[in-house]
Amino acid sequence: MMNKNDFAISGNHRRPGMTYWEKSQNLWGWLFIIPTMLGLVILNIWPMLQSFYQTFFRTGDFGRGNIYIGGQNYVQLFKDSEVWQALWNTLKLTLLQVPVSIALALVLAVFLNRKMRGRAVYRAIFFLPMIAAPAAVAMVWKWLYNSQFGLLNHLFHTKIEWISNPAIAWISIAVIGIWSSIGYNMVLFLAGLQDIPKEYYEAGAIDGATGPAAFFKITLPLLSPMIFFVLVTSVISGLQIFDSIYMIMSKSNPALPKTQTIVYLFYQYSFVNGNKGYGSTIVILLLVVIILITALQMKLQKKWVFYN
Repeated sequence: MMNKNDFAISGNHRRPGMTYWEKSQNLWGWLFIIPTMLGLVILNIWPMLQSFYQTFFRTGDFGRGNIYIGGQNYVQLFKDSEVWQALWNTLKLTLLQVPVSIALALVLAVFLNRKMRGRAVYRAIFFLPMIAAPAAVAMVWKWLYNSQFGLLNHLFHTKIEWISNPAIAWISIAVIGIWSSIGYNMVLFLAGLQDIPKEYYEAGAIDGATGPAAFFKITLPLLSPMIFFVLVTSVISGLQIFDSIYMIMSKSNPALPKTQTIVYLFYQYSFVNGNKGYGSTIVILLLVVIILITALQMKLQKKWVFYN
């Protein structure tokens, strides 16, 4: 018969503890994860909580002596027509910039995925705007858009006020965003295209799916996860546009009210006017908009994204 000690030994044999190798792997796993987690908490989560906390205060001088005002900043936010105009400007820029940049990047990726002479050079050229300094990009485009001696008006023999006409200034800003993001999106699409097995195209060719038919029936469905990723990240990036507005649109520009974005307005209130409480309230509004749009995208992606 087995006594209690034998049963304990048998039980331990059935459920052994973690081996030295498993403990080592677990330790190294945490050592690799902890720096990222600390960076996420310190650089993202904590500032977000601080911003939310600031929304209930009127900022004092030099960041001290904050006065608690409850929800007055939120009441002011909902009544502030300038904020809602800035939100509408942001949405307009995103709605124009994101679809166009994705479509152009996808077309370029398909063409540059084929065997052709100088393919690597073309890829590098289209990717260059992504690595250029935003300030330099903005200054170059500001010169191109200049109504008096800009290159665009010189080439087309026109006198269009590209960035001072409220009706078209937001389109001019969106063009800069499209030009800057095409190369990055193209590289992502190229990575997705190269992961598609050639056997699918060979099987499709047997069934008569060649050219445009192969693109819509094979390429797009298999590339849909990457398209969805680019769509989500591009929308989030588009909703946070700031640098081109700041560098190109001066305060005296008559088109500024029709082009300033939520982030630009946050900068003005927080760092120019010194009202960090109201500026934080504007950022919270942007955060809510991003969360709602991203959640909607996550829900709708089930209808058109095909995962292998």
